[in-house]
Amino acid sequence: MDITRKLNVSRRDIIRTSMMIGAGSAFGGMLPRGAHAQEKTLDMWWWGEQELPGLQKFVDGSIAGYKDATVKAMLQDTAVVISQFQTAAAAGNAPDIQYLWNGIYHMESVWLGYLRGLNSLIKPDILKASNPTQLSHFGGDIYRVGWYPLPMFWCYNKDLFEKAGLDPEAPPKTWDELLAACEKLKSAGIEPIGGGIQDGYWSEWYISHGLVQNLDTLGEAVQLFIGDKDFREPKYHEHWVKLEELKNKGYLNQDMSSLELYPGIDLVVAGKLAIGQTVGTRLPADSKATNGRIGYMVMPVFGKGKLAGMPIVDVQGLGISSNAEDPAAAAAFLEYLQSPERLKAFWDATGWLPSNTTFDSSVIQDPSVRGMWEAWGLKPNISNVTNLVPGQFYERAAIPTGQQIVQGAITGEQAGELAATVAKEWKEFNPDMVENYRKWATDLSAPT
Repeated sequence: MDITRKLNVSRRDIIRTSMMIGAGSAFGGMLPRGAHAQEKTLDMWWWGEQELPGLQKFVDGSIAGYKDATVKAMLQDTAVVISQFQTAAAAGNAPDIQYLWNGIYHMESVWLGYLRGLNSLIKPDILKASNPTQLSHFGGDIYRVGWYPLPMFWCYNKDLFEKAGLDPEAPPKTWDELLAACEKLKSAGIEPIGGGIQDGYWSEWYISHGLVQNLDTLGEAVQLFIGDKDFREPKYHEHWVKLEELKNKGYLNQDMSSLELYPGIDLVVAGKLAIGQTVGTRLPADSKATNGRIGYMVMPVFGKGKLAGMPIVDVQGLGISSNAEDPAAAAAFLEYLQSPERLKAFWDATGWLPSNTTFDSSVIQDPSVRGMWEAWGLKPNISNVTNLVPGQFYERAAIPTGQQIVQGAITGEQAGELAATVAKEWKEFNPDMVENYRKWATDLSAPT
């Protein structure tokens, strides 16, 4: 759905906006802390109905059924999810429970002291089962409970595979196998691989799948993004060299530069493109539209890093504000949302999965969706590495590198040069942020 694409724009804009907010900024219309001191009342600011219709029904039902506190929920606008919370936190008026995007989108609030660590508040087994992802770790603590997952994978059209003489149940696992499959598809008159890169987000997703193949930890990625490691080293720009190879061999769809991300994915569903990138929230509808003929796979492996071939699962989450008057009560409500009853209610309300490894996936009737969850959500996975990038790197390197390679304007090696230059410039102009990132890299390099 388009909201996911639009979200990428607004998140980066939101970070820039929130960094300009002064500690004394006022936020109109908020109840002062302590207004409900005589009763156990929790304020919860959340987001997600825009991305996952039905979530409002789940939130309303959860609040209605909760007996240990009165929960007052407010659905936030996409444009103010970060800035509104940070403004309120700076004034001491933040809600008890706050919705949090992954990675840098909530980590800045951790560094500002606006969020509580959850290790001492949430039962360890519940916190772990929710898969808050490694990107929520900092200073030995965890700052989010997982709410719902966003698996990221490569999709393919099984009908087109059959037409080209490929096994639709055995997608390519290695880069050489991918090239061989692309050649068969091309020879059969089928555009092999690609999507839409005009708005740049295909380029971001490509980094998520490709860069990690030569990384041993996500902390290593942080070192690259902040200039402590060098993108000019061949293994760190090999994914861009591989994209150049697809371009030079004529395997990318010819209209890739003129299409945006989601129309490009639609080509796979429509049987006009064999292989693309997608996210799990699309799979139920895409599978239904094709009678189960959309397959899923990890990006075929070319790298030698420990993260190569690992499924990618991003996760939306919830956290507890440092302003919370009763952190234990807030934690109890978050644990309630992870109960078996509420996990089932989440599925019933949204038709999508909650982020919890104990969720009974037998309720999922579509075998494609159930198989995807079992292969991505229930097996070892990694988070989305582009949630670690500083805003300047995102805009000046993550987006244009893929676009320019597809256009034939730069090579994969030149993309590495561009990324190294941008990372060096960011490092020089942001010494305070660099130190925070370095501390974060320590947690991201630790085993989970």
